[in-house]
Amino acid sequence: MAKAFASTADMAAKTISFTEVGDGLHAFTAEGDPNTGVIIGDDAVMVVDAQATPVMAELVMERVRSVTDKPIRYVVLSHYHAVRVLGASAYGAEQIIASETCRSMIHERGQEDWDSEFGRFPRLFQAHESIPGLTWPTMTFRDRMTVWLGKRRVDLIHPGRAHTAGDIIAWVPDEQAMFSGDIVEYRSACYCGDAHFSDWQDTLDRIARFEPRTLAPGRGDALSDPARVREAISLTRDFLKSTYAPVAAVAARGGSLKEAWDACRAACDDKFRDYAIYEHCLPFNVARAYDEANGIDTPRIWTAERDRIMWEQLRG
Repeated sequence: MAKAFASTADMAAKTISFTEVGDGLHAFTAEGDPNTGVIIGDDAVMVVDAQATPVMAELVMERVRSVTDKPIRYVVLSHYHAVRVLGASAYGAEQIIASETCRSMIHERGQEDWDSEFGRFPRLFQAHESIPGLTWPTMTFRDRMTVWLGKRRVDLIHPGRAHTAGDIIAWVPDEQAMFSGDIVEYRSACYCGDAHFSDWQDTLDRIARFEPRTLAPGRGDALSDPARVREAISLTRDFLKSTYAPVAAVAARGGSLKEAWDACRAACDDKFRDYAIYEHCLPFNVARAYDEANGIDTPRIWTAERDRIMWEQLRG
């Protein structure tokens, strides 16, 4: 019997945690499902990544209201993926902030990504009928901007291409705390279908230079110890290298996508098979690594149809 497509069979409920990663800083995590960051300032709250639907965003707001009654004034989108952005309307925020590149990617491929992600992983889109439409940022920036939550400073930074071309991080200097989006994961597979593998390594170097004391990754546990933060960056770096190198070697000799898949599995299965969403990500990761190794700089747009064709070619 063929394996169910992507994560369509993954319907198991996850345990939610709401972890303090600094004074007034929290991470909403759920055993490898997409994380959301919460930054509480003197007069307002900033949410980093919105969840996939307004109903799922309500679960975040319940936790926020357990620790503060300050208004949620800002929603920050770390990148354009549907599971991160489509719940934004629930917060009633004054501003939705993203990089200029993120907004361009929503325009270019936002609907296709929504259709694709919903088809791959329906559990992450609980009450999908509550989504009012694509989420559009109301405020964008190119490289860096600062938001003041009263006296609390939050720096929003585009450190370079990585998980997507438009990723940003949120940096809270007074606590040396970082909300990394999917640039850094902790013991969860990196989804690389829209990645820039070579640039991602340089971007990790820039993140490491901040020397965060705490970090809320895109997926996986919140990290409240500098040693674990360094571990997360190192593990992310290793995952990317281990994925790309065998695929690039196959591409260099003119090998097929299926040969690249086999080579990547041989290199990665033993190391990463226990990571969250490893099997889900692998076909998309191999396909993008193969394209990049063959000189395709801009990731091709994933559609629901392309997903199924690629999956059948590689997974059977």
